Amino acid sequence: MLTVRGISYLVGEASTDDVRRDLEVIARDLHCTTVMLIGEGKRLIDAARTALETGLGVYIRPNVPELSQPKLLEHLDAVAEAAEELRREHPDRVTLLVGSEFSHTVPGIVPGPRSFLRLKLIVRFHRVLRRRIDRRLHRLLTTAVTTARRRFGGPITYSAAGWEHVDWSLFDLVGVSFYRSGRNHTTYADRLRTLVRDHDKPVVITEFGCGAFTGADQRGAGSFWIVNWFSTPPRIRGDHPRDEAVQARYLGELIDQYDAEGVHGCFVFTFAMPDFPHHDDPRLDLDKAGFGVVAVTDDGACSPKEAFHEVARRYGDIAVEE
Repeated sequence: MLTVRGISYLVGEASTDDVRRDLEVIARDLHCTTVMLIGEGKRLIDAARTALETGLGVYIRPNVPELSQPKLLEHLDAVAEAAEELRREHPDRVTLLVGSEFSHTVPGIVPGPRSFLRLKLIVRFHRVLRRRIDRRLHRLLTTAVTTARRRFGGPITYSAAGWEHVDWSLFDLVGVSFYRSGRNHTTYADRLRTLVRDHDKPVVITEFGCGAFTGADQRGAGSFWIVNWFSTPPRIRGDHPRDEAVQARYLGELIDQYDAEGVHGCFVFTFAMPDFPHHDDPRLDLDKAGFGVVAVTDDGACSPKEAFHEVARRYGDIAVEE
């Protein structure tokens, strides 16, 4: 049974009141036990404190784009110290991630000036780059875990990309971003069972989700590729009709699968993505290419999508069975 039933939350620049409102919705309406907070510095820790006050468990995931490795470790050290204070106030409710998908989010593991370009390189040439990624990633993760454990006494994990080979003996939980798509649909269930079977520690799916358009379930993590970010304003490439039922069905199926296969926890990606605003013009409706279960317009208006209600129903049903 899913012990940790969660969703990620991008802390961003939202006001304190808005963050509290959203976290209360996550706890009360989505029936989540836990939230994964993604952000940086004081805003990240303040959001974690608010989440704990609402009764949620927290997974704290520091995320500062394009930091050099020394600066990343410096930031992690500060976050770990602050997270330890929260853990002492709220025992057994705080977990720390050292980061996410370092192979493309951190400069220096593969070539490229930006995460977006490094990701494209990995997608195209990951077989060629595999040994380089494995070697450099292991070195960085070993240092990151050492840095975190100096300050933080609670459980530590990492959000690994599917192509990353991680030495999970360094961590307390196995954490994997595990998106289903047309490319892995037939092998997904077997890979999930193997993931759970082959580790003697809890497995947490740190990210899963898709967009809200016809065919998004076949794209999975690649749903956002339908956006042309180089146009002004950014717009949708081609014809991709909005279809919220696709996203809802995808999330519901995977939550049920995780529950059945003995996964310890999962985090829907994600609550909302203001950088992918909803628009009445289908060509400008970036929300359907994003992963949020709440749609946000340019003026900040929010509305739950079909996926929101599906996640709430599935998590609510599991809670009743406990």
